[in-house]
Parts: sequence; C-alpha cells; structure tokens
Amino acid sequence: MKKKLLVVLFFMLLQNSFSQEKKHPMFVGLHYGFGNEIKNTDYTYTNRYVKGQLYYVIKIKKDLSFELLLQPEINCATHQLLNLYFVTPDEPDFEEKRALYTQLKDINEYVLNVGFIVRKPLSKTFSIYVLASIGPMFTDTETERLSKGFAFSDVLALGFSLKTKKVIFDFRPNLRHTSNAGLQKSNAGFNTFNFEFGVALPIN
Repeated sequence: MKKKLLVVLFFMLLQNSFSQEKKHPMFVGLHYGFGNEIKNTDYTYTNRYVKGQLYYVIKIKKDLSFELLLQPEINCATHQLLNLYFVTPDEPDFEEKRALYTQLKDINEYVLNVGFIVRKPLSKTFSIYVLASIGPMFTDTETERLSKGFAFSDVLALGFSLKTKKVIFDFRPNLRHTSNAGLQKSNAGFNTFNFEFGVALPIN
C-alpha cells in the first residue's frame, strides 16, 4: 500500500512539475566563443569553444527574470609554458618536465556547466543579464598548471540579448577559471577572458 501511495505521489509531483514548466518559457541554443589568458608572463593560452544552451525561466518579476541554465561544452585550446622556472627543481625529473611543458600543446576540455541568470529587460526586444556558472570538466592533456583528468570550470559573464519574433541573439563577454580544487597535484589553473556569441529558440 505504501509503495502504491509513493508511486501516486511521484506521478503527482511529476505532473505538477510539467504543469509548472508550461507557465514559463524554455529555450535551446548554440553558442561559439573564443579568448585568451588574462595577461601574464608565465604562459600562453588561447581557446575556442562551442556550447549548447538549455535554459528555463523559473521566475518572472515586473523588472527581472531568473533563469536556470545547462551548458554542455567542448573547448579546444593551445597552451605553452613561457617561464620554465615555473617548474621548480624540487619536482622529480624537473628538467624533463621543463622541456615537455615549454612545447606548444593542444588541449581538449569537455565541460558540463550549470548556471544561473538574472536578467533585466530594457525594452520589449533588448535585455542585459548577469550569468554565473560552475561545472565538472575533463581535460585530456597534462600541463604544468593543471593535471590531466577531472577539474572544474567557473564562468562569470555579462550578457546582452536581442529578441526577434522567433530567435534570440546573444553577446556574452565572460571571465573563465579552470582548476581542480586541489584534487590533483597541479592546480594553478587557467584564467581567460572570452567573447561569446549565440542564438536561442523557444521550445515550449
């Protein structure tokens, strides 16, 4: 009997969830971005990326809207260590590591970010917003700044949207930081400033 009640309760909650979704719009989109490391003398890092966008308006007030965002992303970067003394002599095989890390490298990063948007409409067609997101990332290349494997990607952005009858156009400058929160040996991470462009379509 208890199991039947739990199943009924589950389906009632599921139905209520879908009915809630119908009250506010949902959008799907595609973004392209590119950027460089924030100025420093230790390394170079340039990146370009493509990310999907799935976002849902969770609340609308008179002059603000609040949105949840899901962003699967593929980031392709090039990186080179410039300051070989960043690899210190107390590291095992430091000379070999210096020779390896000072070579130009291609890096692929696979990311799934979850974000939150606060949007301010300025007119019927134009709005600005602030976005903050974080998510797990897998990087396929070992560097002196970040170990190969699991890490995190954090993004803070200021966005501008232009809404037409069927399409939303986005321009989104952003700051991005990658690190692994000390879960692996190398955790200096990368900091980049990026420009991002995209389009989105309503799906409900």
